[in-house]
Amino acid sequence: MKIGFVGLGIMGKPMVKNLLKAGHEVVAFDLNKASLDEVVASGAVAGTSAGDVASKTPLVITMLPNSPHVKAVVMGEGGVLSGAKEGTILIDMSSIAPLASQEVEKACREKKVRMLDAPVSGGEPKAVDGTLAIMVGGDKALFEEVKDILLVMGATAVHCGSVGAGNTTKLANQIIVALNIAAVSEAFTLVKKAGVDPELVFDAIKGGLAGSTVMNAKAPMMMDSNFKPGFKIDLHIKDLANAMDTAHSVGSPLPLTASVREMMETLHADGFGGDDHSALARYYAKVSGTKIGK
Repeated sequence: MKIGFVGLGIMGKPMVKNLLKAGHEVVAFDLNKASLDEVVASGAVAGTSAGDVASKTPLVITMLPNSPHVKAVVMGEGGVLSGAKEGTILIDMSSIAPLASQEVEKACREKKVRMLDAPVSGGEPKAVDGTLAIMVGGDKALFEEVKDILLVMGATAVHCGSVGAGNTTKLANQIIVALNIAAVSEAFTLVKKAGVDPELVFDAIKGGLAGSTVMNAKAPMMMDSNFKPGFKIDLHIKDLANAMDTAHSVGSPLPLTASVREMMETLHADGFGGDDHSALARYYAKVSGTKIGK
């Protein structure tokens, strides 16, 4: 199938490459020329704008940082809707506010463009492997129509409800991941302060109830002081801000989320916003007076 793809960041580039490996034709666009050149070298065709991409493909995927970017790329001048035809499918795989997804879907509907919101979880490693977890909101029949394409990029794709439900599910995911990373950071800081080897503790508890995908992925990074970003602190701050705005709009308090967001904001202020979110360990090291790593 001929697929348009707009947004070639940490996640978008490997997702495009997996679509190409699966035999799909991809017309891609990004303002970053180096990123565009990289996917072109892998077999994609360069578009000149989001609207140009939409004019050449029956299905367009967007993978962008936040709500304003999605609204501009879809609804703005030269955006997807400027080039889309009646019946074009838009799958927005960005992690944005659910209300923004609904606003974009309304604009799409007025142009007779069909839309799903389909944010992902798994970070760069799973984007590269094509094993992302994909959470989808929108028409169930449309989801079934494109599910095989989603599963080129992900290990799972689950229909969660109407448009916005995908991003609501992603917000729940991001809350759980953030709090889990904070708990791992807090626990391993205690271990170090008590003079116990963190690696031995990790080996002892990872197979028990405390074990988790998050701990297995992030505890070794903390112990190695390796904060190369798979998912940046600044992006997690964005997600938690969207979670809190959404929660406040429906009357659902998030006290733990608020605390972890403030820890991340501290790291951002200290110049670590570009680090992996496992760098929450830096916060605990600072306040407890311990050294990062082993």
